[in-house]
Amino acid sequence: MTRVRAHQEAERASGQHYSTFTCVLHSAARVLARHPEANAAIGGRLRPRVARYDAVNVKITLDKRVGGRRVVLSTVLPSVETATLGEIQKQVEHYRAGDPDSMPEFEGVRTLHRLPRLVGAAGFRRTVRPLAARARLLGTLAVTSLGHLPVDGFHSVGGTTVTLGLGRVVERPVVRDGQIVVAPVMRLNLAFDHRVIDGAEAGDILAEIRESLENFATEEVRA
Repeated sequence: MTRVRAHQEAERASGQHYSTFTCVLHSAARVLARHPEANAAIGGRLRPRVARYDAVNVKITLDKRVGGRRVVLSTVLPSVETATLGEIQKQVEHYRAGDPDSMPEFEGVRTLHRLPRLVGAAGFRRTVRPLAARARLLGTLAVTSLGHLPVDGFHSVGGTTVTLGLGRVVERPVVRDGQIVVAPVMRLNLAFDHRVIDGAEAGDILAEIRESLENFATEEVRA
């Protein structure tokens, strides 16, 4: 994460703030756009069908309170593969700072929470069942982070073909050019739906995201 950290510090000097989470979204969405087989969803039990999508819509998770109860909410950022770092950061900050008890984007969530648990669960499943609506409601890539906690890594299944789990960024000893140096390191975990893609493609996606983050360059991320 050395290049990411350097970019963050350079932008901070000019008054801009980009979180590590935002940088990962920027890289991951562009990588997934190069793997259309993975930018997909599957539906149906007896006769499963796979739908593939043009845009990479990223589902992110939020640690919030709704009606006084602590819950993990999710929201979908559309077309992240074409968004700039600034546009992604603005959306992330909007949802992280917002109050789900009043935000219009979470009106559906508030309605579900007012219903009996079984009724709400059934209504949710019925709403997200159509593949045509899946990308808009559940995203085509899920990214969740525990980087704000003392957690190095974890695996999560976010209801999408590919789910990324981000741990914290920690200074660790690494070997570079035969020398031991201290560098910022983040563990990046990937879970995938084997019904849609195989392990080879999942491995390619993870490797390309890693390469993108390790070669994070200012001139490349402004576009």
